[in-house]
This record gives sequence, C-alpha cells and structure tokens, in this order.
Amino acid sequence: MINKLKDIRIYGLVFTIAAAVFIVVLGTLFFTEENLKPYLYNIGIDSLGGFICAALFYGCMMQKGDGIKAFRILTVLVSSCFVVNELIYFTVLVPKYRTLCFVFCLLSKLIDLAMIFLFYLYVKESLGFEGKLAKIADKLIPVLLAVQTLVMLSNIITPVTFYIDAAGMYQSTDIYLTEEIFLAATSVITTVLILMSHNPFSQKAAALTFIFLPVLEYAILGANFGEAGQYGIVLMSLIIMYCVIFNAKSRKLASTETELNMATEIQTSMLPSIFPAFPERPEFDIYASMDPAKEVGGDFYDFFMIDEDHLALVIADVSGKGVPAALFMMSSKILINDHAIMGGTPAEILERVNKLVYANNDAHMFVTVWLGILEISTGKLTTASAGHEYPMLNTNGKYEILKDKHGLAIGAMDISKYKNTEIQLKKGDSIFVYTDGVAEATDANNEFFGTDRTVEALNAVPKGASQKEVLAGVRAAVDAFVKEAPQFDDLTMVGLKYNGNEITP
Repeated sequence: MINKLKDIRIYGLVFTIAAAVFIVVLGTLFFTEENLKPYLYNIGIDSLGGFICAALFYGCMMQKGDGIKAFRILTVLVSSCFVVNELIYFTVLVPKYRTLCFVFCLLSKLIDLAMIFLFYLYVKESLGFEGKLAKIADKLIPVLLAVQTLVMLSNIITPVTFYIDAAGMYQSTDIYLTEEIFLAATSVITTVLILMSHNPFSQKAAALTFIFLPVLEYAILGANFGEAGQYGIVLMSLIIMYCVIFNAKSRKLASTETELNMATEIQTSMLPSIFPAFPERPEFDIYASMDPAKEVGGDFYDFFMIDEDHLALVIADVSGKGVPAALFMMSSKILINDHAIMGGTPAEILERVNKLVYANNDAHMFVTVWLGILEISTGKLTTASAGHEYPMLNTNGKYEILKDKHGLAIGAMDISKYKNTEIQLKKGDSIFVYTDGVAEATDANNEFFGTDRTVEALNAVPKGASQKEVLAGVRAAVDAFVKEAPQFDDLTMVGLKYNGNEITP
C-alpha cells in the first residue's frame, strides 16, 4: 500500500525503468521477425525514449515547486506511450492479434489525450498563467478532452476514427481529422496562454516544442498511426521544458537564497553571539543559542547591561516564520532594548512597547516576550511575561517550572497590563528560558518533546556545568528525541547562572 509521497516517487521510477527494459527486451524480437524489421528505427526511438523518461523521472524525484507533480505524471504517461507504441508495432502485422491491436491503439490515443491535458497543467502552473483567458481555457480544455474521449471510446462500437482490418493493419476513417482539429484547438489555446506568460524564454521554449512541432509533425505525416516521431517530439518537449523551467527556478532560488543568507547575517549580527559575553563580570554566567526552522526566524534573544548593577535578559517568539517574522522581530527587539535603557520595571517596559507595536502593526503580528532584569549586587531578578513560556528555575540544585504571571502577547491588544514577578537568586542559582520550539519539538510520531522532558534534560546535566554545557545538554536531548524528523519551529534558549559577589552569600 502506498502511504507516503516518497513511495509514489519510487514506484514511478521503478515503472519508468521497467518500461524502458521491457521495450528493449521486446525490441530484440524485431531483429528476428522479418515483418518487424521495418520498424527497427521506431524501436530505437522508443528504447532511447524509455530510458530518457527514467532519467527525467529520477531527476525530478527530489524537485519541488509549481507543476512538478504534473511533470512526474506526464513523464510516466510518455513512458507508457512508448510501451504501448511498442506493443502496437509487435501486433499490427499479426492478424490473430486484431483485438489486442485495437485495444493498444485505443489506449495509445487515450494516453495522448491525458498527455495533452497534463502538459497544459504543467506549463500553466510552471509559467504562472492568470486572467480571463486562463479561466476560459480551464473550462474549455476539459470539455474538448471529454468530447474527444467519447469519440475515441465510440470506436469500440463502430469505426469512427480508426479500425483494424482483416490483415491486422491500422486504418483511419474519413473523419479522423477530428483528432487533428482537437489537437490544433488545444494547441492554440495553450500557445496563447504560454505567450501571456511573464517569462519570454520559457514562452518561446514551450511554444516551439510541444505546441508547434506536433502540429507540424501531424501535418507532414498525415496523422498516420505507428510513427514513433510523435512521442519523440513529446519527449523532446519534456526535456527542454525540464531544463528551461527548472533552470529558471534554480536561478530564482539562487537569488532568493542569496537574499535569505544576507537576511540571516543581518539577523545574526543583531543578536549577542560572543561568549563569554561579559568576561569582566564574574557575578554571572550567561549563554544563549538560536536555531531557526527556516533561513531566518521569528525568535530572538538579547541581554545587555542597563547600568553597572542591572542586567537585562530577553527572549521572544514572533508569530509566523521567515522574513516577515524576522523583520517584526528586529523592530520589536530594538523597542524593548530602547525602553529598557529608559528605565522602569519589566512590566512597565512591556506596556510601553506594546502600545508602540500595536499602533504600527498593520500586519497583525504579535510577539510573546519574557523580560527579566537582574540586580547584580543583590541577586534580585524581576521578570514579566507577555504570554511567553514558563521559565525553569534552579534554586535548590534542581530545575523546576516557575509559573510566573502572564499577560497578553505584545501587539495583540491596544491596552495590555503586565505584572512583575520577583525572584531572589542565591549564589549558584540559575534560570533557563526558551521558546516553544523546545517543548514542541516533534518526533516522527507527532509527539511533543514537552516541558517534562525539558526539565529532565536540565537536571541530567552534571552539577557545576557551564551554561553553555546546560544548553548543549538540552539540545542533545531534543535531537535524540526527534531523530530524523524535520524541525518545524525556531529553537531558542537562554541560560543564566548567578555566581554572587563579595557581598551576597
């Protein structure tokens, strides 16, 4: 049973490879059967085409983006056409296989229709069509497909477009031109849509390969069945479209990656990253880390001296991910820093920042914040929380969850009130704050790491360890839990240990 997309990709690859091998094996009979030797050229095209289909499918297995699903199905259909084409060659000259030949002919024509529709979807999604004409085509092409399908299926009852004569040969009827009319109508619509695309290079490549060349081929060959050139042209179209569209996407991705790398560098440069952070202040040990789920994240941390006796400690989590969250993060960080320097308790600082953020919050984003101010001389830590995770406090040699007073996230409402929580730290006490990416780290079974495991990981770190080692221990526990599961959220942690001074015990 197919349960995962990865399985479908693998089965598609197996099918294309098996189809190519089948064509080669069946093609060996054409060297011994005299009546099949005239078709050796076609067999060569089919054999090469089958292996190219397998190579194309393998190349797109790990691809993502618009149109890739349609491209995979299209590749499988082209591979199927090569197989059916081969079977038709093998049976068309053998009268006793008349029924089988008819079935293959009908199947091939139906696959043709599916290929046209899938190719239309592929170029439509990949090149980004929109507007009135696109809407008309979306309605018209399925109607044309349905009519043509009915015409094809009617051959089962009576010869409409083709039949197999007593000698086992394919013959077309007088109205076989309906097939060409359908192909022409579909081609014109798709061509117009392609020419409306915003990428001129992709427009020309698509129009000149799949749209115009098959029409030219049909006109030259008179639409006689059994010519391998039809599928060869479709295959050539696939190769060119694969190269054009995915090379164009690669260039766009490379440009985007450069911009994201720059954004990452800017974001990283705004966060304290040099440790030990205050080597001249032995009264405390502080360490922090941030691992974004994307190139840039919405989490942030900060710590800075307000004055000689007060250390500010901040950790926050912006709603959303990516560049918008990072921009909101940077503006929020600057506001918190500026207002902390201006003075006041953590609750007062958060209230002032909330008013400013809400007044200019057109994006309707919000940020949870935990803010603490440590009075270094006494060990008094005053904190306030704007909807952030509960900190974990170690005041007796063991970490426990501290359920401090919570207010609304910054930016959620115009007027929000926050309350201070005071903690008296003694020499050797420490506090661990984090974003929800730690507790909500998820394994392959969609189970959360959770706060209980976080506490266990903290208490598993040997006593006397530095804050860097404490954070490393938690991260190792998270990694061991999630294993190969992808990281869905930013993972940020800050640890502070109070070492006291000459005055405090």
